Amino acid sequence: MNDRRALAGRVVSLIDLTSLNEDDTPERIVNLCGQVQTGQMYVAALCIYSRFIGLARKQLSHEHADAVRIATVCNFPDGIHEVAAVIAETQTAVMHGADEVDVVFPYRALMAGDALTGERLVRACKQVCGDRVLKVILETGVLQSPALIRQASEIAIQAGADFIKTSTGKVTVNATAAAAEIMLQVIAEQGGQCGFKAAGGIRTLEDAAVYLALTDRIMGPSWVTPSHVRFGASGLLADVSAALADTHHTPSSSY
Repeated sequence: MNDRRALAGRVVSLIDLTSLNEDDTPERIVNLCGQVQTGQMYVAALCIYSRFIGLARKQLSHEHADAVRIATVCNFPDGIHEVAAVIAETQTAVMHGADEVDVVFPYRALMAGDALTGERLVRACKQVCGDRVLKVILETGVLQSPALIRQASEIAIQAGADFIKTSTGKVTVNATAAAAEIMLQVIAEQGGQCGFKAAGGIRTLEDAAVYLALTDRIMGPSWVTPSHVRFGASGLLADVSAALADTHHTPSSSY
C-alpha cells in the first residue's frame, strides 16, 4: 500500500462532507448523500443546512443510517452574538434531528474585549444540544492573534464544546497550521477531551496531512479518531477516493 493510499484510509472516516452554499438544492443534497461511502468506508458526517436534515435522514435511512451522522450549522457564517437568537436556532436544529451542531463563536465580541458573551453562548448551546455533539467555530483567520485564538479556544472548551473548529470556510483566511497548533495545544492543556476540526481550504490529502502531523505530534496518533478529529470539506473526498481506488494516483493539478 503506497503512502497516499494509507493516508486516504486514515482520512476518509474523519471527513465531515459539507455543502453549505446559499444556492444548495434538494438535488445537491441527495447527490451528497450518495457520496458518504467509499468502498467499505464511510465519512464521519454530512454537514448541511438545517432545512435539509429531514431529506438527508430519509436518504440515509437504510444502509447508512448508523454509519453517518448528520451535522448542521447555527449562527453561520456571521457569528452574530445575540445569545437568545443563537439558542433558538440551535433548538431548531436539534428539533430537526441534527446529531451534531457547529455554532460560530462570537469572535467579533471577543475582539472587542468581550469574553463573557462567548462563554454564555457556548454554555447555553451545549445545554440545548445535550448529548449531541457541539462544535464551536472560532474563525481563527479573522481572530489572527495567537493570544485571541488561545483565549477563544480556552473559553469554548471550558464552556462545554465537544470540538473546536478553525473556520467557517467563508472568510479570506480559513484553516492554517499555525492556528491549529495553538488550538491543539489548548486541547492538550485542558485534558484532551475536546476534539479538533480543521475546515476551510482543505482540498487534498496533502492539505489534510499537515493537520494530522500536528495532531499526531501534540496529541499522539491513537487520539486521531472521528470522536476527536474532523475535516470539514467538500472537495477533499474526491482526492481521498482517487487515492483509495488507485495505488499509483498522483495529485491532480486542478487542486
